[in-house]
Amino acid sequence: MSGIRLTFWGAAGEVTGSMHLLEAAGARILLDAGLFQGRRAEAAKKNAELPFDARRIDSVVLSHAHIDHAGRLPLLVRHGFHGPIYATPATRDLTAIMLPDAAHIQMKDAEFLSRHGRPRGPESEPLYNLADAVAVQDLMVGQPYRRLNHLRRHLAFEFTEAGHILGSASVDLRLSEEGGHRLVFSGDIGRSGLPIIRDPDPPVGPIDTLIVESTYGNREHESTPEAERRLAEIVRRVAGRGGKLMIPAFALGRTQELVFALHRLSRGGSIPEVPIFVDSPLAVDVTTVFRMHPEVFDRRERLIDRTDRIFDFPMVRYVRDVAESKRLNAATGPAIIIAASGMAENGRILHHLSNHIGDHRNCVLFVGYQAEHTLGRRIQEGDTEIRIFGQMVTRRAEVETIGGYSAHADKHELRAWVRGLGGPIKRAFVVHGEPEAARAMATILEECGVGEVTVPRLGETFSL
Repeated sequence: MSGIRLTFWGAAGEVTGSMHLLEAAGARILLDAGLFQGRRAEAAKKNAELPFDARRIDSVVLSHAHIDHAGRLPLLVRHGFHGPIYATPATRDLTAIMLPDAAHIQMKDAEFLSRHGRPRGPESEPLYNLADAVAVQDLMVGQPYRRLNHLRRHLAFEFTEAGHILGSASVDLRLSEEGGHRLVFSGDIGRSGLPIIRDPDPPVGPIDTLIVESTYGNREHESTPEAERRLAEIVRRVAGRGGKLMIPAFALGRTQELVFALHRLSRGGSIPEVPIFVDSPLAVDVTTVFRMHPEVFDRRERLIDRTDRIFDFPMVRYVRDVAESKRLNAATGPAIIIAASGMAENGRILHHLSNHIGDHRNCVLFVGYQAEHTLGRRIQEGDTEIRIFGQMVTRRAEVETIGGYSAHADKHELRAWVRGLGGPIKRAFVVHGEPEAARAMATILEECGVGEVTVPRLGETFSL
């Protein structure tokens, strides 16, 4: 099968920027097209320089709507890509709001730098504009789970449930000519027992090539019940001292899981009646998409079975208006503020941190992965002097992390997912993980009997 080539143009030796180029059956297919995140100048350089001619890409198969997997789709369009983008229906609907939001953030960042007299350069220029982001939707093709779709005469794929976020999928791709070749791309693997989302359902059978994520290949998560117990304890403690609980949360997935958990805790009388503010227009829109797709909810969840208003209860308020968001900074008394971005790199959470991180009564709670070189990672690791909006701020607020709300499988769940494939697996490539996590995942694969395991470098090409 010398005619099959695979090149890793993102998430190779790091977590963000997922993008893998498959050349097979006369086609050039991208698996994901995500943004790099982290240090501004370094990430901007990687994002802006597409390593191939976008006009020569035939199609994109998108695993899910997170920006580190979908955020370069508008850039492809800007550079002349006009092929189909295959995604699950929920992912298609989520990208319709996620990508315009990403364009808006880039334009606002550029305006801020210009207004404050910062030197202009590639790192300060938007990668794409709103028109590019909107144009992506004209190319989106909704593809249900477990339905075979033909990309070429001898090349087909189907989606299976990845259990990571709403609409997330693993990709089972099959080449039928020259004896056949089966490639499975895990996407981001979720966890069994997460609220709202169904459990991962990996494709089963012999696999020639596996591309598998490794975000938490070297870590173990708290259980979901333990995470909920800790969330209740933190809410009670912070509310008891009159403080604000600030939660940087991804607008897609984590915000909805938190609202669901707080709803369940309030129904059970486990937390006091503290006002909960979801301060993110994007999260409000994403929650609307969740309401549109109950067909992919986990019906075994008791709260889902009891009510169709899982995201709406008396304590929660969804905030769109900028003036209302600003009023939260002057409000007294305890409150829970859930705001994007999840890694505290931009968005309204920065305003709340700037105003409240200096108060010892308050608490910053991390419930998701914090990539290297992000503000969230620095706060999580204990920095007491942090820079927000160009100003140094002293952190006095408490910092907590709950790992049980991670939407990524931990090392035990990754092992279970690999075993669930059935196998045998001839060859595997480990992606989407920092070096230590990727090495740990490689060990897991070897222990599971995978014939050949590789941790690829950025830009590295392999013949399959």
